Amino acid sequence: MIKNVIFAVLKFAMFLLVFFALTLAEPFHVERVLGPTAEGTRIFVWDGFLSMTALFAVTLGIEKARRRINSTGPWTVIAFVLAAVVGYAWKFGFATR
Repeated sequence: MIKNVIFAVLKFAMFLLVFFALTLAEPFHVERVLGPTAEGTRIFVWDGFLSMTALFAVTLGIEKARRRINSTGPWTVIAFVLAAVVGYAWKFGFATR
């Protein structure tokens, strides 16, 4: 049980790091304009979130291949959802240009 929690915390950190790093790097330039503001145009950069989602799918695929999806899958889902919520709360991906 404690091992699953430790790995969930590590997965959370991994997902959050990917979300943050690839939002800054913008390797795919997938953006959505949210609207104009007085300072400029408000946009959301999807690169970090999409990369985090792809990493989540790969992680679940590996767990499925190792036949550990029943024991570790829910912890991975919790780590992914928490990383997405924390990333949005910290405004990863939002920019004004």
